[in-house]
Amino acid sequence: MPRGVKAARGTRNSISDRPGWLPLLLRRQRWMLRPAAWGGFAVLLVLLGFTLLRSAAPGGALDRLRQGLAEDAAGAGMRVSHIVIEGRANTPEPVLRAALDVRIGEPIMGVSISKAQARIERLSWVDHATVERRLPGTIVVRLIERRPFAIWQDHGTFTLIDRAGNVVTNRNVADFRTLPLVVGPGAPEAAARLIDALNAAPDIARRMEAAVRVADRRWNLLLKSGLTVRLPEGHVVAAITRLVALDQKFDLLDRPLRFVDLRLPNLLVVRPIEADATPDTGKPGAHPSPGPARKPT
Repeated sequence: MPRGVKAARGTRNSISDRPGWLPLLLRRQRWMLRPAAWGGFAVLLVLLGFTLLRSAAPGGALDRLRQGLAEDAAGAGMRVSHIVIEGRANTPEPVLRAALDVRIGEPIMGVSISKAQARIERLSWVDHATVERRLPGTIVVRLIERRPFAIWQDHGTFTLIDRAGNVVTNRNVADFRTLPLVVGPGAPEAAARLIDALNAAPDIARRMEAAVRVADRRWNLLLKSGLTVRLPEGHVVAAITRLVALDQKFDLLDRPLRFVDLRLPNLLVVRPIEADATPDTGKPGAHPSPGPARKPT
């Protein structure tokens, strides 16, 4: 082969073997990348250590090691500097912060997220809570609170309940006096279906003073006029629909009546106020009276 050709090939091979611009740049900047890489690796080790040790038994060797890692993280600047609370409306803030039990300045990696969350979820207003860290120094608390659905009166005691019938609180109940009032044993668990039916019949709902649970089987509606409407067992929606139709046709609820009995589907029983009758309790002797129905003041 001619020498000129060999020379040309040798020149082409030497050009292809030359490093590109990126490897040259990385070689020049490698001394700058090493400290950052080691720093990130150290942070990962700390986080991994906490993941492995957070369930350590209190007072044990692993627990002491965990505390040591927390102090090391705090020395690197990872201390609680902010506490953010989201979703709080009715939970008293001092009570919430006491349940969280986290203080500004303490090591953020020393905070037990699971224990803080469990304490908060034991508060009466709280349905669900999440607690999380935002490194380097923020603790975030998110609340989903129970929504007050009705006021429950039982033997003179007023309590807020949620839609499922769970007790929310018995404090500051008067602040929610516009909520429906249900009375008697068993009322909280059965209230949702009745109140939903009343919400679909606003002309009846606006007249209602209270709904009294009778023997934990059925309801009596006590109207502001003093009229009592006896509803049947197990047919609340149909009975209220029937009551609306009767009122629209006969102005039934504006008449001077002591009670309207809807317990039989094909029969309407009414009693005028002039008739001497004992106060209606549904079924005589069925259960002790829960006390006069009235809104809290």
